[in-house]
Amino acid sequence: MPNYSYRGQGPGGKALKGVMVAANKNAVVAALRKQRIVVTSIKERGKEISLPKLGGRVRLKELAIFTRQLSVMIDAGLPLVQCLEILGSQQTNKFFQSVLFKVRSDVEAGSTFTDALRQHPAVFNELFCSLIAAGEVGGILDAILQRLAMYIEKSIKLRRAVRSALIYPTAVITIASLVVAIILWKVIPTFAALFAGLGAQLPLPTRIVIAISQFFAKFFLFMLGGAILLVIAMSRYYRTPRGRRMVDRMLLRLPVVGLILRKIAVARFCRTLGTLTSSGVPILDGLNITAHTAGNAIVEDAIRVTRKGVEEGKTLAEPLRDTEVFPPMVVQMISVGEQTGELDTMLSKIADFYEDEVDASVENLISLLEPLMILFLGVVIGGIVISMYLPLFDLIQKLG
Repeated sequence: MPNYSYRGQGPGGKALKGVMVAANKNAVVAALRKQRIVVTSIKERGKEISLPKLGGRVRLKELAIFTRQLSVMIDAGLPLVQCLEILGSQQTNKFFQSVLFKVRSDVEAGSTFTDALRQHPAVFNELFCSLIAAGEVGGILDAILQRLAMYIEKSIKLRRAVRSALIYPTAVITIASLVVAIILWKVIPTFAALFAGLGAQLPLPTRIVIAISQFFAKFFLFMLGGAILLVIAMSRYYRTPRGRRMVDRMLLRLPVVGLILRKIAVARFCRTLGTLTSSGVPILDGLNITAHTAGNAIVEDAIRVTRKGVEEGKTLAEPLRDTEVFPPMVVQMISVGEQTGELDTMLSKIADFYEDEVDASVENLISLLEPLMILFLGVVIGGIVISMYLPLFDLIQKLG
């Protein structure tokens, strides 16, 4: 039998690699999965078979639609193979279509639905596969698929909230900066040449604006190159564990945006863990999966610390309180959920509450930013225009 070298992630997110003798690639994946290792790449005799990273070329919206349609078909009593055939045939995304046909072939050949999905981690992540496994074991696949579809739809909604909170001000500031740069680069030199030809006595504001324009024109390429290098350096630094933790910590500490990001993290944590626990996934496995989907290194570390505490015999609320990442109200509600035996219901209620809070906070942020942006543009561009017209006013007075 051939030798396979593999790379993957262990239960704690630790990077692992090794060599295994097996009949084929699927046997390696199955053996490692029993050890709770998620495979990212397998190499056989110098031939690299890379499994795509999470996200792939399938959008969340496409996955949500597929999951919702599959749940309806399963609930109607259609065989799983036939469902996959129908849904695969109607897919416009060719990559997703090929994945669904491969899953259908594996199921038709005798594989479980979960094992067939795990062969495509680019499309179906660990949370998706774990919930499907719980549905297959419990005989409630249609209900699990409905919960999954709802979870993905809520994730899409949260992602839109993040974009609204971060992209809107970034886009406005970028456009404003471009307008100011064009004025300094093209318009101000024309006025400076005019004033020099007239021999006008320039007031201080005009001299400052012209000096800034000359500096900008002289060092524009260096500034542009420096900005590009800074973005590249920050991007590479963020990919390191230390850099990601530092940037994510700074984001959470921002005055307004940080509060929104914290609410988003709480909503995502509660929604994910609530969906997993209500579907029968063990709490330790649920916390491990939730940590992977946290979206913030600080929150991820807090969840891993919480998992360790639960593993040692503590309640879920105790280590959550000690992390000081989650608000006291969230910890108290989770504690009540544990005491009443309705943790999944309580987590769902917390997620609903914080998702509504995120929507309201984003609307308030945009309402606050709009006048601030108008004020910023008025002061900067208006100041430049006024400083350029001051010498003209002096010239008109002298001529009069």
